[in-house]
Amino acid sequence: MTGSSNDSSPDFAGTRQKPTIKLCHQTGHLPDVAPDWLTAHEREKFSALRGTRAAEFLTSRWLIRQALSKAGSITPDLCCPVEGRPTTSACPAGWHLSLSHSHGLSACATEYGSALGIDIEPSRRHPQWKKVVKRWFSPVEQEWLFKEDDPHTFLRVWTLKEAWLKATGRGIAKNLQTLEVRRNFELYGDQPDDHWQACAFYTEGFLCTLVYKQTAGNQHGAWPVITLLEPPPDDYSLSAAEPLDTHWEPVFQRRIRAKR
Repeated sequence: MTGSSNDSSPDFAGTRQKPTIKLCHQTGHLPDVAPDWLTAHEREKFSALRGTRAAEFLTSRWLIRQALSKAGSITPDLCCPVEGRPTTSACPAGWHLSLSHSHGLSACATEYGSALGIDIEPSRRHPQWKKVVKRWFSPVEQEWLFKEDDPHTFLRVWTLKEAWLKATGRGIAKNLQTLEVRRNFELYGDQPDDHWQACAFYTEGFLCTLVYKQTAGNQHGAWPVITLLEPPPDDYSLSAAEPLDTHWEPVFQRRIRAKR
């Protein structure tokens, strides 16, 4: 089973019912002058970065505005996240967002009125994964992951935990076991059973994992809207980005139940 999309129209009505994921590759180019659409906080942070990290930061902030523009049906130059960590929108109001970037690909997930978290990793990335499992994962997780002995399975668990922590507003330290992933990806979290669910898919050579809440009109089994956008122009102008043909392969979709 594979999915594809090429959505060129604003998706305001649809994104009120289910989350959307916008992706783009970074160009690696940096403008001579920081774009004037950056907020004061973003400008300060950007000025302290150099090279790849600066390009990654700028691409991700450009993508946030593209994602909010599509979600809220307004032009990108009017969109911006709240100052500080970009987890909600200042304009248009009411949207939650989550950001992830890795090895030249950026992802921004949006949903109206509900927190969510996304994490992406190159599908072939799995350095010293057994040491990570032994150090940070629960005994239940260690038992089945070591028995399965598959780095790709580890990566699915890792991105799932990262996405969960973003969705629930926590950092990695002392929190990796707040979500326990059991064999066959039975998921149990430390939050109330509040319609949390997760999905994972492959696209562009990356594993993407999203944790979000089921809302009215967003029934279990419906996948997010997934769109690859053209990369930002060299000057990072905020004209609306065109969608590209997007092909993705589903990995799993599960409900996250509360630990009893």
